[in-house]
Amino acid sequence: MDIKKEVLAIIDEVLSLNGRAAAFGLDTPLLGALPELDSMAVVGLINMLEERFGFMVEDDEIDGATFADVGTLVSFVEGKLT
Repeated sequence: MDIKKEVLAIIDEVLSLNGRAAAFGLDTPLLGALPELDSMAVVGLINMLEERFGFMVEDDEIDGATFADVGTLVSFVEGKLT
């Protein structure tokens, strides 16, 4: 499974980016850089990640740094899967 590709697909779907996320690299900033990524969108992303990858995210596991850029989010997902 290509985790980065899956995470980008989820970002694209939840934020309704119409395919724009496919061009994002690991260093593409997210929180504060994408106007679509507000607090409600963060909740939606977490829910979709949980559903797609089959893990649960506890409130104390996640903070703004998790959504700093694509790489930090992909690393978080990888950590949850190991």
